[in-house]
Amino acid sequence: MQTNDELITALKTIVKPYVQDEEAFAQLTEQTSFIKDLKVNSANLVDVALDVEEKYDIEIDNESMERMLTVGAAIDIIRQKLAEK
Repeated sequence: MQTNDELITALKTIVKPYVQDEEAFAQLTEQTSFIKDLKVNSANLVDVALDVEEKYDIEIDNESMERMLTVGAAIDIIRQKLAEK
């Protein structure tokens, strides 16, 4: 299982193309909101979820996708889905 730092690094790579606020991106933490802080629009948040699914070979259901609003929530969901595999 990957550490939180490894998951954050992977998420940064995935989310980077969609980020509108570079300053917030530079200071990304588990509390960082994809929409409020990074200014990722909701359509692109779906792309982020799809990219995460592809990278980790997991399936993120709609309910989980709706909760995936912060970096920490994304990490929790990735961990949960990997554990279910």
